[in-house]
Amino acid sequence: MLARKAHLILPTHQLLDAASESNIGAGKIGSTLKGIGPTYMDKTGRNGLRVGDTTLSDFQERYEKLKQKHLSMLSHYGEIPDFSEKEKAFLDAIEFIKSIPHVDSEHLVNQYLKDGKRVLAEGAQGTLLDVDFGSYPFVTSSNTTTAGACTGLGIAPNKIGEVYGIFKAYATRVGGGPFPTELDDETGEQLRQLGHEFGATTGRARRTGWIDIPALKYAIMINGVTQLIMMKADVLDSFDTIYACTHYNYLGEKIDYMPYEIITNKPEPIYTAIEGWKQDLTGIQSKGEIPTALANYIAFLEKELNVPIKYLSVGPDRKQTIEL
Repeated sequence: MLARKAHLILPTHQLLDAASESNIGAGKIGSTLKGIGPTYMDKTGRNGLRVGDTTLSDFQERYEKLKQKHLSMLSHYGEIPDFSEKEKAFLDAIEFIKSIPHVDSEHLVNQYLKDGKRVLAEGAQGTLLDVDFGSYPFVTSSNTTTAGACTGLGIAPNKIGEVYGIFKAYATRVGGGPFPTELDDETGEQLRQLGHEFGATTGRARRTGWIDIPALKYAIMINGVTQLIMMKADVLDSFDTIYACTHYNYLGEKIDYMPYEIITNKPEPIYTAIEGWKQDLTGIQSKGEIPTALANYIAFLEKELNVPIKYLSVGPDRKQTIEL
């Protein structure tokens, strides 16, 4: 099923995305170039096209009107690339979209809840990419927090039950933007290779670093996290010592929170060293098999974050997820 109120990404949205990113130069945001940002601009500008519009008799006229607006904007960037093939594929896709049932998601999901059914909503991207509360302007165009489930699905805040916060045993970031604990060295490359840290959409190498507790505490607060799930603990198997950033040295002051401006005034991470477990975790299947050093790392994080870590992942297979 498709939500009638979901916005459509036009071929010209993708052209605008690429032109805008190219124009920024060195300060690139790290867009996936899928046209999502310009689509959100049309959404908030109140002239976007939605799934429900595809069944209206004047859809083609609406499409042409929006396309012309985009072409006018693109003309300011220089020569407009040929997008005839993309446009044909888009219009073919519209016919396919028409064949899928269109629904009012807000009524559908709320009826599920009324009927006592359980609804699992998966948030896309990380908290620090949230357009309102992320590391602006290096963010995406939507709300990636728990609140996004409310605005995205049309459910009330009081309908949300458990909030599972998923985090890696270390830290990563794709694209530009602040990353206080980034390791731009051999250790960072080791994390990247062991963790296969390459973007799922773009294939770009992810930036890597030690875990950032002030950032994680911020994400827990913004989302109302009730349980934590720690992923990719096995990536740290070969390290003698693991480091966790507990505070920042920011403008001469020791702080334990994310300040407003961390792009121009970069915070310096203050680390706590933690003994590594130096053991292959991928074969363990129960809580009792967890090495003492890893149990100590989990206990350290729980104390710092004040939220229980309920699940631990020690490999890519779903059977390698241990309930603590």
